[in-house]
Amino acid sequence: MAALDRSLAVGSSSGRGRWREYTLLSGQLKQAGLLERRRGWYVARMGLNLALLVVGLGGLVVLGQSWWQLLVAAYLAVVATQLTFVGHDAGHRQIFRSRRANDLVGLLHGNLLVGISFGWWVPKHNAHHTNPNDEDLDPDIGIAVLAFTAAQARDKHGLARVISRSQAWLFFPLLLLEAAHLHLASVKAIAKGSGRANLVEGFLVGLHLLVYLTVVVVVLTPAQAVAFVVVQQGLFGLYLGCSFAPNHKGMPTLTQADQLDFLRRQVLTSRNVRGSRLVDWLLGGLNYQIEHHLFPTMPRPNLRRAQPLVRAFCHHHDLPYAEASLVGSYTQALRHLHTVGAPLRPVRTAAD
Repeated sequence: MAALDRSLAVGSSSGRGRWREYTLLSGQLKQAGLLERRRGWYVARMGLNLALLVVGLGGLVVLGQSWWQLLVAAYLAVVATQLTFVGHDAGHRQIFRSRRANDLVGLLHGNLLVGISFGWWVPKHNAHHTNPNDEDLDPDIGIAVLAFTAAQARDKHGLARVISRSQAWLFFPLLLLEAAHLHLASVKAIAKGSGRANLVEGFLVGLHLLVYLTVVVVVLTPAQAVAFVVVQQGLFGLYLGCSFAPNHKGMPTLTQADQLDFLRRQVLTSRNVRGSRLVDWLLGGLNYQIEHHLFPTMPRPNLRRAQPLVRAFCHHHDLPYAEASLVGSYTQALRHLHTVGAPLRPVRTAAD
């Protein structure tokens, strides 16, 4: 903690010297070829994901009216999350140098295959990257029903205040609603928008919903169709939320008074998740959150190779480099949520 406080204090005196540190690190990674695009890797990954999607849809049709379809729903929740990871990478321009090509991949994966507006999500996510864990500017910690800082907890009222009291216990159950939230927010954004690009977004999202609901209703009984949608969308939201949750929850939060340079702002607010290549696949490369935040356009397969260089650089410059196991990262996030919500819980006395 002392090292963290020292980094916050030193980082406040940003200037050319601080920017030069980031430039040096960027130069090391560029020299190692880690900023180069990996189009072949992405083509193979997109092909694999599409094959997995076809298998899931095939299983849905072949099984017919069966409650075993709930297993297919769980399987398709995993596939949908993997498709979303590709859309995420396209939003960061990791796949192609051309913006148009990345946008096409993003629209196909986000709007058409998953049903989430790519045009709505990208600026929201970019705002998070620009100001991670900033109490005023990061939309990812401006969630109505959760409190990530003491100030946010004090400002909660009504149902949000009740939820925030037990938010550590309710965090994972609330993630079951995340997919529904993303779909609703996408539809709202498209409905408010205008122009040709917005019409394309609306058409693709509408096509996704039409095909998705038509297939489910035609193949399954009404009860099975409802159960299928609830399970598939609930687990999709849970998996997606669990992929993003370890990255910043429980890490230091900032305000506009913290005038940190880019390097420190990104490193001090991010946490990496240790693990094997299985963890890389499960979390879509988001387990290398520090490297991803420092170099958002770096292709996902290069993050693992960049990590040793970034870690050594941070240690050399006395910057805390946060890492945890997957379970440990969730533990830290939940502990933080529990602590923040403590003032909202009634105080028990000996008489009670």
